[in-house]
Amino acid sequence: MCGIIGGFDRQQRPWGSDLAERACERMQHRGPDDRGWFETQGMLVGNQRLSILDLAGGHQPMFSDDRQVVVVQNGEIYNFKELAQGLGCKTSCDTEVILRLYERDGEDFVKQLNGMFAIAILDLRKQTLLLYRDRIGQKPLYLYDDGTRLLFASEIKSLFAMGVKAEMNWEGFDAYLTYNFVPPPITLYKKITHLMPGQMLKVSPQGTEQRRWWDLAVKPVESRTEESWSEEIIETLKAAVQIRLRADVPLGAFLSGGIDSSSVVSLMSRELPHPVQTFCIGFDDPRFDESHYAQELADLFQTRHTCEVLSPNLTSVWPLTLYHNDQPHGDVSFMPTYRVSQLARKSVKVVLTGDGGDELFAGYDVHRNFFANQDLTLPREQIESAYIRAISLLEPAEKQKLYSSSARQELAGVDSSRFARSHLQEFRHLDPINQALALDTRMLLPGNNLVKPDKMAMAVSLEPRAPYLDYRMVDLAFRIPGSLKLRNGVTKSILKNACKSILPEKIIYRKKQMFTVPIGEWFKRELSPFVKEVLLSERSLERRMFQPERLREMIEEHQNEKVNHTRAIRALLALELWQRTFIDQSFDHAPTFSELGVNSSVELGAGSSIAA
Repeated sequence: MCGIIGGFDRQQRPWGSDLAERACERMQHRGPDDRGWFETQGMLVGNQRLSILDLAGGHQPMFSDDRQVVVVQNGEIYNFKELAQGLGCKTSCDTEVILRLYERDGEDFVKQLNGMFAIAILDLRKQTLLLYRDRIGQKPLYLYDDGTRLLFASEIKSLFAMGVKAEMNWEGFDAYLTYNFVPPPITLYKKITHLMPGQMLKVSPQGTEQRRWWDLAVKPVESRTEESWSEEIIETLKAAVQIRLRADVPLGAFLSGGIDSSSVVSLMSRELPHPVQTFCIGFDDPRFDESHYAQELADLFQTRHTCEVLSPNLTSVWPLTLYHNDQPHGDVSFMPTYRVSQLARKSVKVVLTGDGGDELFAGYDVHRNFFANQDLTLPREQIESAYIRAISLLEPAEKQKLYSSSARQELAGVDSSRFARSHLQEFRHLDPINQALALDTRMLLPGNNLVKPDKMAMAVSLEPRAPYLDYRMVDLAFRIPGSLKLRNGVTKSILKNACKSILPEKIIYRKKQMFTVPIGEWFKRELSPFVKEVLLSERSLERRMFQPERLREMIEEHQNEKVNHTRAIRALLALELWQRTFIDQSFDHAPTFSELGVNSSVELGAGSSIAA
């Protein structure tokens, strides 16, 4: 697990050590253990390393014997031991396996990898830069190309350190307020894009080529018994857990008490010769606390469990989470994710998580609610349009009412529904439930739900691993009919049936509790001055992005409990704080509220206590 940077100058101009050092330094949190970079003939690669495998021998960049092939990577190749057979590797590091496979098999070597990764390869013989991103998009890789120079980095802030100017992308702005996050491949910055999951980019003197090396949901749905599916789910998940236990450093797991993390911990406890180290946070408000479920599982599997009980108010870390995200997200669960990562990092360097289970097996309320009320005999186009409305933060009419006249002019002709619609059209060969889940896997996961564990864990130099997102689990999930996943109003039905062999039924069928905080209630009372100061300040209104009257109306409607605008208000707050962090000026550290010009208190009370 690391961070990578680099570039390709088509005029072969040098980059210089200062630029490489600045870019690496800006994301030192992703890899505080080591740093390395290499440049020649206008080509640059660099790495910040978090040492997980072969602590002594895994320095990057890694070179071929003739020093004509250079590799850096961010991530882990879980099946590196199997792939290393016959390659003549001199280290026990997965990065060397990438190097040797490329030497032997060429550009398509990547299809053999089971892992999460962003890889950069310089082939000096061909004057070529190759960039690869993993199948599901667990590891980020951002691009900037002005036609003369192409730059890449694991974090956008490193592109700024390399000289890219931070300017807002209006299409990204509209997409953000459509989905509550910015859908890849665009970002909220002009000319900065995100390499899509399962894609590669090739840059050479002959030109630039981008292509997909892996396709989601290409295998046909199968008709089998529920028992057969259940057995394969557990066997595949078991194999995914086993291969993710490879590490030369302490390893643990997040444990919320929900089915996804609990199933992972259950299988870990069967594999490890010692108790699993598990971590959770609880809240002193029982409406939002599920730590007692985690403790119940910890007792059952005899884990070494650590729980930190917090006041639900985590608003004070909002600027920090925004800084590490590089882009705004309306999802406030980034804040508790940061805190549980911070807790785990005190004891371990790697954690296994339950990420991906909801997207593969239909675990969200929107899945249940939409398909419970949707007429599936309608033309597919109508179902798709209805689903886009169901997952939208603000519909077009709401956005038009909110936007200023100048914003509407900037956005003339922009239709952000195209991002979801294009993916849905690609997956029309699937049944409607699996089609919706494929959209979640293609867009929601890399756009938001995998940004959260990656950016929040890497902010404290912690590596998260997600067994549910093993490509074998993904392939399996999309061979299962959607009707077995969402059945009679029960979400994740087939997964719940499968987990009966490894978990107590009272855990499997307990009501799902979202990993969130009651921020909408605070907006009405304790955080009311904060909301008004940020959204209605002269600094905010001078941007002329929104109608001031509509902003005031939304805040008043929410605070008078006429309309629940929680999601819209928190998205707008995140957007304004983001602009102060990256657009108004470029911070080289996580700023405080004071540095962002916010004087209202966000502290609601109590501290924390830790129970082990």
